[in-house]
Amino acid sequence: MKKEIKDNVCEDEVYSNLFRANSKTVFNYIYYKFGNEEKAYDAVQEAFARLWENCSKVTPTKARAYVYTIANNLYLNVLKAEKVRLKYADRVNTTNHETPEYVMEENEFRKKLDAALNGLPENQRTTFLLNRIDGKKYAEIAEMEGVSIKAIEKRMHLALKSLREQIEGI
Repeated sequence: MKKEIKDNVCEDEVYSNLFRANSKTVFNYIYYKFGNEEKAYDAVQEAFARLWENCSKVTPTKARAYVYTIANNLYLNVLKAEKVRLKYADRVNTTNHETPEYVMEENEFRKKLDAALNGLPENQRTTFLLNRIDGKKYAEIAEMEGVSIKAIEKRMHLALKSLREQIEGI
């Protein structure tokens, strides 16, 4: 009987473990797509709420993919309704011990990088940010996106090529 409980997402402990293990990564995944903390938070909460509502239909091994799919679909629905483009959030630079020239060059670079990132197709931008910011491996990103590792490799190659071309000379 204990084995049945472990295999049931409806069990509080199993559900809580799934939430703890995956909510931050799902949040980051959606945040990179939305560019909005509130919307990402809402999508994560809604995805896990739907997992709970359908807990008897989803096995623990499929729960992670289920949550990513629900969160992604929520994102697509909001995107369709609002036609929102990602506005990549600037990381705040709290140290200001640099020369004014350095700060000015850094701000120019940051603007060029933001423009280059915003110019990428969504799938390339998401792949790039998940890999370079979150440190996710291609296999993990492929699982999140529901595509092959080769597709992720191609997206990353195209993203890096585009970024190099747009930020050349910096």
